[in-house]
Amino acid sequence: MYVVELEFECFDNTTITAVDRAINGLMDALRYNGQVLGREFPIVMGDGEFSVRAVCPEKDSLHPKNHSEFVKVCFNRLAEACLLAPKFRLLGRDINSEQAAEEETPSWQVLYTTYVHTCSPLRSGETLLPIPLYRNEATFNGDHKSVIKWQTEWQACDELQMAGGCKAEHAALKEICDVNSDLFRRGWDLSKRIEYITKIPTYYYQYRVGGKSLAEEKARPCPKCGGNWLLEEPLHDIFHFKCDNCRIVSNISWDHLK
Repeated sequence: MYVVELEFECFDNTTITAVDRAINGLMDALRYNGQVLGREFPIVMGDGEFSVRAVCPEKDSLHPKNHSEFVKVCFNRLAEACLLAPKFRLLGRDINSEQAAEEETPSWQVLYTTYVHTCSPLRSGETLLPIPLYRNEATFNGDHKSVIKWQTEWQACDELQMAGGCKAEHAALKEICDVNSDLFRRGWDLSKRIEYITKIPTYYYQYRVGGKSLAEEKARPCPKCGGNWLLEEPLHDIFHFKCDNCRIVSNISWDHLK
């Protein structure tokens, strides 16, 4: 991932409210298209200019070739706030984040995230490196907002269950574990939609914790079709199960792995 700075210059008198609306609107559009990562984009006010720093998946993530139609609309709206199109400055690589997957088409991919990840939740099945969402056609309604919103909710549930400090932990855990939960169904549907668009087998990750024993965990069938899906060797030290029919991967309960 790379850190970039966007500098917006005023060409006429304007207001803080108009600038705030225009810049934040653009940053939201870029976020929902996968061109910038994270949720907070502080705006720094200078002398007749405003600047924003953000993290991008690649050096050229903000190139016009990657813009969605809504991103283009938001760029045009900058003029309404008396702002010129921003100047972009690449500050360097973010050493705390992962690099993006190569552009070669993977043999399979997976929708996988955790609460500590800010990168794309779509990952190469071969390397588990994140695939920038803008590389693919829009998931729904012109961008990838549905995928980003799912990721945000999944991460919120994951953080609650990892903290384990309140009763909401159990409800949150159900959402990321239970194949009948709303969040699971929505994510699984998104993975099927992505597979339809990309023509690449796309799997969904089922989080697993609990269970009575390691032996019982290994005998656990696919939660959708009931078939045998235990792998001889885990993939990426995370996925111990993989059902090619239902497009689901999962782990042996973390409670029984040393």
